[in-house]
Amino acid sequence: MALATDDTETTETAETETAESAEALPGFAGLPLRPELLDAVAKLGYDEPTPIQRAAIPPLVEGRDVLGQAATGTGKTAAFALPVLERLETGRRRRNPVALILVPTRELAVQVSQAVDDYGRDMGVRVLPVYGGAPIVRQLRGLERGVDVVVGTPGRVLDHLGRSSLEPSGLEMVVLDEADEMLDMGFTEDIEAILEQTPPDAQTVLFSATMPPRIEEIARRHLRDPLRIRIEREKRPEGEEPRVRQCAYAVPRGYKPASLARLLDVEDPAAAIVFCRTREEVDRITEEANGRGHRAEPLHGGMSQEQRDRVMSRLRSGSAKLLVATDVAARGLDIDQLTHVVNYSVPSAPESYVHRVGRVGRAGREGVAITLMEPREHRMLKNIRRATGFEVPLEQVPGVAELRARRLERTRAALQERLDGGEAAEEFAAAVEELSREHGAAEVAAAALRLVHETVNGAAHEEEIPEAQLRPPRDSRDGRGRRGFEQRGERGERSGGPRGGREQRGRRGPGAPAAGRTRLFVGAGRSSRIRPQDLVGAIAGEAGLSGRDIGAIEIADRFSLVDVPESAAEQVISALNRTTIKGRKTVVRRDARQ
Repeated sequence: MALATDDTETTETAETETAESAEALPGFAGLPLRPELLDAVAKLGYDEPTPIQRAAIPPLVEGRDVLGQAATGTGKTAAFALPVLERLETGRRRRNPVALILVPTRELAVQVSQAVDDYGRDMGVRVLPVYGGAPIVRQLRGLERGVDVVVGTPGRVLDHLGRSSLEPSGLEMVVLDEADEMLDMGFTEDIEAILEQTPPDAQTVLFSATMPPRIEEIARRHLRDPLRIRIEREKRPEGEEPRVRQCAYAVPRGYKPASLARLLDVEDPAAAIVFCRTREEVDRITEEANGRGHRAEPLHGGMSQEQRDRVMSRLRSGSAKLLVATDVAARGLDIDQLTHVVNYSVPSAPESYVHRVGRVGRAGREGVAITLMEPREHRMLKNIRRATGFEVPLEQVPGVAELRARRLERTRAALQERLDGGEAAEEFAAAVEELSREHGAAEVAAAALRLVHETVNGAAHEEEIPEAQLRPPRDSRDGRGRRGFEQRGERGERSGGPRGGREQRGRRGPGAPAAGRTRLFVGAGRSSRIRPQDLVGAIAGEAGLSGRDIGAIEIADRFSLVDVPESAAEQVISALNRTTIKGRKTVVRRDARQ
């Protein structure tokens, strides 16, 4: 398999220079790496380098400065870690580090350190992660004993430089990993101060998922004639589904917690990250998610390193399935079992969206990226689509019927697994046999299945989530953009808004009821996604009327009006008040205005 690849399988652009030697032999054997490193990647199960590795490793081993751009999860760590290790002299122990790797977060510092240690274990490499939130005394002792490679966050590295515990004069290679993330987090001045203290002849390498102007400026000042490597996303063959499914859901602001819970219920992720904007939002969403039965853990900058470590341990062990985190806290996380990422709000910058999506779909696995969008954020989503080229279709939040169907399917699957495993409980056989004499085996099984289903999923009433309406552009030709939304009825007729618009069934909307008919008020309308056929189906199914018996229907924003035969009015009112329409209880009565 390829080393750390993902659904964004990549190809090199025309501006990428590639060493011919990298193509001479298949796999990693074609790269200029010492036998110990080739053996290490083979033991780890990797046989094919990713495009960024194939393009970057040869020039880095030659000593060239490199400015590399590739998406998150495409194997950039090995692309610089293997050349760093190739530079180490066999058998020579130095007190001061040969290489410094800067990363944006403490979690990424630990992960990169572990990767360097894995690749260089047979070489006896000494690697030390340094980051804030951990006891500095241990780091001081490690630096005093001597290390080959330091991996650290800019703030803590600058702290060690100020203490003279980290000696930069011997550095031969400096790597900036996830450079755009570090700049977004406000580390620009720290990075500049660190680079100013490194030897002028040190090889400098900069890797980034995006390449904003600030990155170009740092490269211009600190890299010497860098080789530019840009790895483009490979175009998917027509008809082939992407390995990371991206979608967005337009939801009214007040329904975002319910929409998140509904989507998690339907998607049933093995592990998911929900990205939030603030610590307060993280704590609130975590509490609400746990209240709805999801095993959620918070992660934000206000937590100690010990708390963060416990959270990550619970997520990786499977005791928690949902991580609710701020952007900064979740940067650099690499969770093998992660299947879903959720943007609780639309990210303010396309770069943030790219990094979040890059958390799933690694190593060829499938993943899902979901965005909850308020109507006012529609323009931001359009900007992300335009800047990234991603297809992010707008979809409807699943309705109650789909939710119930998914829950029932999971119950059925669990029962099937128990039966296939031969785990039928013999102690219940007598009870089943006794009940079957009175009710029949099929009826007993159905009742037992329902009991189990409601125990696991709860029998609480679920409400439909209303569809959010997106405002048309202000310069729309009909001039209605400033006043409200233009909708289309079921048959394509135009209707203004909640006040003047009508969705019609039959020859015309309700004026005065026809002779022998009465008008009923139904306390649910367009905001509850009520359609004419919903009312017809409910009345026909619950009150026993035929579709021909039902007259004109008017659907407003918060209520509906429907004409029924006067002789059947009380029957319809009684029947509809006992049932639900579109999954919710509604008030049905005679219209007082007729």
